Amino acid sequence: MADEGTTEDRLAELREEHRQLDEQIAELATNPEFDQIEVQRLKKRKLQLKDEIAVLENAIIPDIIA
Repeated sequence: MADEGTTEDRLAELREEHRQLDEQIAELATNPEFDQIEVQRLKKRKLQLKDEIAVLENAIIPDIIA
């Protein structure tokens, strides 16, 4: 596995991109003539990022069996 610092850096980048997509989607939705296909594309990318974030978080925080 990659160095933990590198993983945390990548995780921060993914979270930032996810946040930016949120803002972009909200901005597009305020326009009465927004492009629905563009919004769907952005939401799909946002879901992909969410999945990547979950994988990295699970790699950093191992499951602890009590």
